[in-house]
Amino acid sequence: METKKSSPKDVFLHLLSIISLYISAGSLIALWFQYINVLLPDKLDFTSYYSIAGSVRWAMASLMIVFPVYLLVNWMLNRDYSAMPEKRELKIRKWLVHFTLFLASLIIITDLVTLVYNFLGGDLTGRFLLKVAAILLVIGTIFGYYLWDLRKQFSKSQLKILTLAVSAVVLGSIVGGFFTAGSPLKARLYRFDDQRISDLQVLQNELINYWIQKDALPDSLDKLANNITGFAPPKDPDSGSNYLYKVSGKLIFELCADFNLPSANSVSRTFKAVPVYPSPEGLYQQNWDHPASQYCFSRTIDPELYKSQKAYLKLR
Repeated sequence: METKKSSPKDVFLHLLSIISLYISAGSLIALWFQYINVLLPDKLDFTSYYSIAGSVRWAMASLMIVFPVYLLVNWMLNRDYSAMPEKRELKIRKWLVHFTLFLASLIIITDLVTLVYNFLGGDLTGRFLLKVAAILLVIGTIFGYYLWDLRKQFSKSQLKILTLAVSAVVLGSIVGGFFTAGSPLKARLYRFDDQRISDLQVLQNELINYWIQKDALPDSLDKLANNITGFAPPKDPDSGSNYLYKVSGKLIFELCADFNLPSANSVSRTFKAVPVYPSPEGLYQQNWDHPASQYCFSRTIDPELYKSQKAYLKLR
């Protein structure tokens, strides 16, 4: 009877095994969901590259760390079961396995209810069906594994084949993430480009404020420097050089930067000059799409939207 009591080591290993299983399963499903979003984009889903890439990187990072932990812990548990078969009857093991079966059953039932609901509502799309299939495949595999493990012990050869098959699927999913989210180097290049766009947005706002105050555009970005507010024109985050600024007319100016990659948020590749409109979100109504090279954003100030203080005083 003594051997059937759970030691602190048994509690630790079984809890770590089941928690790492949940995290790995959730991360794998999340990863597949993002692949489906990329392969079958929805016109009503305005998910950007950055949100998809961020989700993919989190799922990849979780699988890279947590899934090997799950494999290692289960290898240790199976080694203990081989040495002491009575440990398979530990209460903590049975409680956790049955709880996992219960949770997996709830997820599968909910998944099927959602499938029928969408079918009745005429909203069955290939994208939705693939996501339902992804959940059924991952959760169904977990359910089948632990149900079989409760009723009949896996042989070493069966366990090895199953481990290799699941590991191959997980590894393939992780590798796919590099094609979806890009390499770490590509992610860093995107971050440099993001900072450039942010800097240009700041400069644009300062140029508009300057025009409102003085009814003229400055002949250089250095004129925007303000000792009172502490503002200084930002520089390129990588090279440290000044951003290129051109005045094309009384109301027209251009801001230029050298970009590493094409803009990730770009839906269309039409790089046209667009007027400056007031926009609380910055990116919402303004075109900041760019190619992978030096690109100049042409902006035209609308005096009907932006009232010059000098012109206003003259009218009074």
